[in-house]
Amino acid sequence: MFIKSGLGLLSAAPSNWFMNSIAFWTFMLLGSMCIGGFFMFRKFLKVLPKADGKSKLDWQNYWVERSRPLWGEEAKAFLDQLVQPVPTPFRDIAKHSIAAEIGKIAVESEASEVTRDHCIKGYIVATPRRDNRFLVNFLEKNGIDYSPYRHLIK
Repeated sequence: MFIKSGLGLLSAAPSNWFMNSIAFWTFMLLGSMCIGGFFMFRKFLKVLPKADGKSKLDWQNYWVERSRPLWGEEAKAFLDQLVQPVPTPFRDIAKHSIAAEIGKIAVESEASEVTRDHCIKGYIVATPRRDNRFLVNFLEKNGIDYSPYRHLIK
């Protein structure tokens, strides 16, 4: 079927490339929404209270605030080096969760300050196993003996 216009005859049926581009962008939009929804759902799960009435984020904030006086400049600089490979948009969140675990270890061991030992143990405990490879490479590159932590790395 053709439509008569001032410019001549126009086809009423859309072209094949146009339909393919609509389908492509539909899948791109749905994929982006699924990925975003996955990360939002993970954040939502962190906010839900556990059996003790506090959420995972509440506990992270508690340990960071409780250990704040124990952090020295050397420990802060070492933590910054540890989180350097994390992509910039996620670095602050990763640093906070790792600092919470380091603070928990330091407070529970009744230390007077956060040391490299606490930082390494906290990093291993707070991060997934796939990130341990980076830690081992980092420690070897800087000449730090990690043999006391082999049982944690697995």
